[in-house]
Amino acid sequence: MTIQFKQIEPKDKEVVLHLFKETAEKIHQMNVDHWQYWKNPPQEKIQWVEEGIQNKEFFFIETSNNENLGMVRIMNEDMLYWGKQNEKAKYIHSLVIKEAYNGKGLGSKVIEAIARNAQKEDTKYLRLDAVAKNTGLCRYYEKLGFKKVGEKAMPLSVNNLYEKAL
Repeated sequence: MTIQFKQIEPKDKEVVLHLFKETAEKIHQMNVDHWQYWKNPPQEKIQWVEEGIQNKEFFFIETSNNENLGMVRIMNEDMLYWGKQNEKAKYIHSLVIKEAYNGKGLGSKVIEAIARNAQKEDTKYLRLDAVAKNTGLCRYYEKLGFKKVGEKAMPLSVNNLYEKAL
């Protein structure tokens, strides 16, 4: 399956918020306390989405037939979690695969596609974070070759910081 990224536009904000809400509900059913604020997002989270869309950082993940598989935010810097960094990196946030496509290896294919695109731009690292108490997600990223390089305490969680050299 070919993966492509389609820029999310301001008119798509409600679709983005709906994808977050669906994912939060799915995660809750798995008894994982992660992303539950997306069920009824506070204003700062909505603003975070709006800023990401305005900055052209949010993308729908689609097949070559324009079938929507989910979404992802890809940033050139992440001051909130990582602060100022010297090495060129791409920061992956909000990787959401729709329920119908879970368990098919799409998350790793999306990350691989982001890595290929980043390498074309002479990017040194892929970076992402995961809520530390979501041990399943942390193990998943480690299996994909990401190394834990730090922690970041946030108002709602403590997050592990991961990077992978390209």
